[in-house]
Amino acid sequence: MAEDGVVTLYNGSAITDAKKNPFSIKVGLAQMLRGGAVVEVSNVEQAKIAEAAGACSVMVSEPTRQGIKRMPDPSLIKSIKQVLNFPVMSRVRVGHFVEAQILESIEVDYVDESEVLGFADESNFINKHNFRCPFVCGCGNLGEALRRVREGSAMIRIQGDLYGSGNVAETVKNVRSVMGDIRVLNNMDEDEVFAFAKKIAAPYDLVAQTKQMGRLPVVQFAAGGIVTPADAALMMQLGCDGVFVGSEVFDSPDPYKRVRGIVQAIRHYNDPHVLVECSCGLENAMAGLNLNEDRIEQFGQDGV
Repeated sequence: MAEDGVVTLYNGSAITDAKKNPFSIKVGLAQMLRGGAVVEVSNVEQAKIAEAAGACSVMVSEPTRQGIKRMPDPSLIKSIKQVLNFPVMSRVRVGHFVEAQILESIEVDYVDESEVLGFADESNFINKHNFRCPFVCGCGNLGEALRRVREGSAMIRIQGDLYGSGNVAETVKNVRSVMGDIRVLNNMDEDEVFAFAKKIAAPYDLVAQTKQMGRLPVVQFAAGGIVTPADAALMMQLGCDGVFVGSEVFDSPDPYKRVRGIVQAIRHYNDPHVLVECSCGLENAMAGLNLNEDRIEQFGQDGV
């Protein structure tokens, strides 16, 4: 592989050498979050609970309201940053580089270009190489993930449910899709990588790097419908580096216990005894039905 042209870049230390590759600084900052939970919060009290429970970061978002979702109020982000001693993330709309400039100016640690919010530009994502802070981007498959990395994303969020319903099925499907494609890629002959890169519409050099590493070249978290310790451990066992936890965990009677249980489940995801302890006494864990009416009708018709 040392003589295969562009791929040679990734055989050495370029991906971790900041002098040769400034993007690697952002990738390194994202690596600091591995093995942790990023908890969505909308006020100072929730942020304090997340920090006390052991979260690795918080995602500041707007309180739930009708209409188009946008970047949170900068004053809310500032007030939360003042009381926390760990990294703070916040969201911007897809393609809205001015919102990203605002967040960078108030020294947000990570910016999430999020499809959870409204789209500001339906055709173009932000050129994340123009910013100093690391970006997080969502994906549903391997091709989308690598396209976001090419644009400068230092962390990938494999996204499932967007509506806070507690349904983890879409997240599981997308995580399995990404991991499955990586396994297929790992077993490919070198000559087949070109066609595979074209098939998934991803840059060839990043596809080749993924094959060499046996994983995505950046940190990969899962998001959507993760509300119990078992959900979090499932994502980790499927191959993710951590999880995003939605604000719905604060609807439970004891949000500290819920978040703490998820954090412990991520740290000990292969230990069933710890998972039992994490899962005990979590009331209202299944507050909503996990299947929509169409799926229930379909199962009934199929006789499953």
